[in-house]
Amino acid sequence: MNIILLGPPGAGKGTQAKLIEEQYGYKQLSSGDLLRGAVAEGSALGLQAKSCMDSGALVPDDLVVELVFQALDSCRNSQSAGVILDGFPRTVDQAKTLDEKLAASGTAIDRVIEVRVADDRLVERITGRFTCAKCGEGFHDTFKRPAVDGVCDKCGATEFTRRADDQAETVKARLVAYHTQTSPLIDYYSVSGKVVGVDGEAGIAEVSRQIEKALNVGAAS
Repeated sequence: MNIILLGPPGAGKGTQAKLIEEQYGYKQLSSGDLLRGAVAEGSALGLQAKSCMDSGALVPDDLVVELVFQALDSCRNSQSAGVILDGFPRTVDQAKTLDEKLAASGTAIDRVIEVRVADDRLVERITGRFTCAKCGEGFHDTFKRPAVDGVCDKCGATEFTRRADDQAETVKARLVAYHTQTSPLIDYYSVSGKVVGVDGEAGIAEVSRQIEKALNVGAAS
């Protein structure tokens, strides 16, 4: 099964994709992770992507699509139960290219999960995030503070970092971009009846239950 997780930044798509991957054998493909991985490897595609990212320009659609399809080809040769696309497609043009390429290989997108969260809630979520500098464990000023203030629950380190783009004004700009470029994907996939909405403001376990139900996996009912 090929799944797309859609939702604004901070909606929890990455968390839910990891849970599905761990519990049911699906493979998460995050466009951001793929780009960063290609840059770190110094591949030809990675060097092209790095040039765009260093200049502040958007990575071209054709480059992102090529990276995603290299990863899809790799998954088809593995034993994964399916693929979860997280962060891709971002535009209707990317979605059309994705559909064409999948059709050429005899597959298609089976389900699109829309994780719905109000903008003001997202700003609160994102601006409060911080991460352990040593192990990468995530925390939040309001929703998930360390058990001992200033000490990572997972590894005991005492240094934490915050992403530079997790500032309120930056988050609001990212939300505007999402509503302008990515929201139209809901209409695009709704035509074929593939979109299922879930309440992203619920707790992690409840969101996971809703997604399981939408995918008809696990013990959801």
